[in-house]
Amino acid sequence: MTSAYLIDAVRTPVAKGKPGGAYSDIHPVDLHAHTLAALVERVGLDPAEVDDVISGAVGQIGEQSGNTARWALLGAGFPESVPGVTVDRQCGSSQQALHFAAQGVIAGAYDVAIASGVESMSRIPIGTQFQGKDFAGSRVGKRYDNGLIPQGISAELIAQRWNLSRTELDEFAVESHQRAAKAWKDGLFDSQITRVTDLAIDETIRPDSTVETLAGLRPAFRADHWVERYPDLEWRVTAGNSSPVNDGSAAVLVAGDDAVRRLGLTPRARVHAFAVAGDDPVFMLTGVIPATRKVLAKAGLSIDDIDLFEVNEAFSSVVLAWQRETGADLAKVNVNGGAIAIGHPLGASGARLMTTLLNALEQTGGRYGLQVMCEAGGLANATIVERL
Repeated sequence: MTSAYLIDAVRTPVAKGKPGGAYSDIHPVDLHAHTLAALVERVGLDPAEVDDVISGAVGQIGEQSGNTARWALLGAGFPESVPGVTVDRQCGSSQQALHFAAQGVIAGAYDVAIASGVESMSRIPIGTQFQGKDFAGSRVGKRYDNGLIPQGISAELIAQRWNLSRTELDEFAVESHQRAAKAWKDGLFDSQITRVTDLAIDETIRPDSTVETLAGLRPAFRADHWVERYPDLEWRVTAGNSSPVNDGSAAVLVAGDDAVRRLGLTPRARVHAFAVAGDDPVFMLTGVIPATRKVLAKAGLSIDDIDLFEVNEAFSSVVLAWQRETGADLAKVNVNGGAIAIGHPLGASGARLMTTLLNALEQTGGRYGLQVMCEAGGLANATIVERL
């Protein structure tokens, strides 16, 4: 059986996903195309060698609809013979794209594949694809007694179940900003970045954040109808301890043994194991816990065998609850900051986290890295890579 190797990975600096953000005037296809072109250029790969481009996007409507991966690869100048497909596993879409690419290589269906993702939240605001419609249907509504809720409320329920204080949530958020700011200052992101505009660093990092300033923020999701439904909630989740809305793109090149030899590629890591898990769709964001256990079991590793973790910081409460359940050392988690600081451009985040993890393993000399992401609907993807 062939192995699936990570040859290279690249991302844009992450921009504010609002009007006036650095990429708000850029069509998402063009943003995505820039990263795909940068990836093959960095490797010196003829794009005609790519068997498929598998891309994640969450807001698949308007400018991000119609199989946006296909248009992005054409925009990047790839030959018309190169196919592309767009997947939706919500926030884990481009991590799922990486799983599909690796599975294709291992199965022998692909020699070379690209896993990538894009999200332009400035042009396709979060939730636009739902347009106020009921997306779950009556049968799901009956199963959960019409109790499905937004992610922000799920984050509040998690904070309550794991008894996470507002101070703990804010302290974690401040640490994310400090780590990301230091990583940029120390040049740790330089090798993974392709610039699109004059934006040189991630636009939402706030190095001057303090627990005291975050303590002054109001709960972001408290509203009368939610207070009525959940009268015992303490309402600890704010904009400060949640990920912002963002624009960005990232891409990872995956190849098998034959392609590595034939094309003279240099693998940087091997995909060691991957898993996807489902969990309670009301708590929604706790899928990272069973997904972590599942991927460790598949890999035959323990939590202590992992040198670095990338756990998507959709909310502070998600990562802290995950840590409580897994026992992971927080000093190894998101060592260069996470989504609370760097940003969370939905469909691009899975590939962005892998890009960051790959570079961090090389910078620290670690062997195994584990990436896990919570996803809407109570899902989570987990991936373990081995640095070579």
